[in-house]
Amino acid sequence: MQRRNFILNSAQAGAALMLPTLSPLAFGQTGPIKIGFMSPLTGVAASTGRELLDGWNMFWQQNGLKIGNRMVEILVEDDGSNPDTAMQKARRLHQQQGVHMLVGNVLANTGLAVAEYAKTANVPYLMPAVAADELTQRGRIPNVLRTGGFSASQITRPLADWARKRGYKRVVTLGQDYAFGHEQVGGFVQVFTEGGGSVAGQFWHPLNTPDLSTYLGQIKALNPDVVFSVQTGADSARILQQWSNYGFKDKIPLITSQNVTDQSVIRTLNAAECEGIISSSHFAEGRDSPDTKRFVDNYEKAFKKLPGIFAAEGFTGAMWLAHALKKINGRSEDSAALISALSSETIEGTPFGKSVKMDAYGNPVFDVYIRRVVKRADGKLVNAVVETYPQVSQFWNYNPVEYLKQPAYSRAFQGIAK
Repeated sequence: MQRRNFILNSAQAGAALMLPTLSPLAFGQTGPIKIGFMSPLTGVAASTGRELLDGWNMFWQQNGLKIGNRMVEILVEDDGSNPDTAMQKARRLHQQQGVHMLVGNVLANTGLAVAEYAKTANVPYLMPAVAADELTQRGRIPNVLRTGGFSASQITRPLADWARKRGYKRVVTLGQDYAFGHEQVGGFVQVFTEGGGSVAGQFWHPLNTPDLSTYLGQIKALNPDVVFSVQTGADSARILQQWSNYGFKDKIPLITSQNVTDQSVIRTLNAAECEGIISSSHFAEGRDSPDTKRFVDNYEKAFKKLPGIFAAEGFTGAMWLAHALKKINGRSEDSAALISALSSETIEGTPFGKSVKMDAYGNPVFDVYIRRVVKRADGKLVNAVVETYPQVSQFWNYNPVEYLKQPAYSRAFQGIAK
């Protein structure tokens, strides 16, 4: 029997989500390593879901569908950006298709749903992108690991430290009014205020807010030294466009979460709207590093566009898993051995840059970059590195045990130092 290729491009994945299961005889006596990969290929997060899948696919295309003497079989499902659908697809992949592990998802609500199933079913669940703090903190599940992604508040703490060292004293925050926004803003303002800064005001807006002018007027009236903004999706482009259109860009410094200046956003804008904007992230497509350059060049050749964060996370998630599977000689059915290998492995040569490793709570420790949007020699906009914060933990400089005694970030609790 001819081996089927289970690497799908974005168009194929949307049309071919139900994949046939091959007979173990086609792969020899042990059968294939079976991976269930879920991504939002429809719904509100479809564009990021496709980039996650593209990055994941690119790793296997470059490195082959084989670990040791076992073939790798990847079954792709669309979670529809919906937690109920994600739960159903996870159950189908595990119980009916017999996958040895679940991988993927993007949105926090889909990740939380799949994590709850993984806890009950005791199946490894690996998250290259889901960023909900609680999944690797107070709600820690031993068989749920973040392989390639980050906890939401982890990424913004270095930016707060950088802002204080730049001399900014009074900040106003503008964030989307849901858990991810609360967590990213909370991580920022806790470090900012503990470093001597103050919060002049906080504004929260619903997802997909077409007009942010009401908030911008109120922000201007508070006369802050700097504004920290957290948006995702279409709101990311809106904040950059409206900040520029209202003439704020050259008057009030704007610093942002990584999603606001992600490549998926800035490639659609002009330089006047986003050039010079500062953000923080564990990935910078303009970073001067052989590993990053190689990934960016390969992705650009394959997909005719520069990669964003989700593509880098998908690639790194596949790389991390392949390393762990090699370490245990492809014994994918041995969940305990797989979790142990993933948790103890230090990965070099990822698109992120220097080494990436797992902390004791199932979350990556990696370099975080302060980035500035600049114009490349060919005219394309990229995030270039301004400063590097080495090996940043989700707990920053806090003692994890003491840190976890404080409440989770929310509108009611932002960690603001009194």
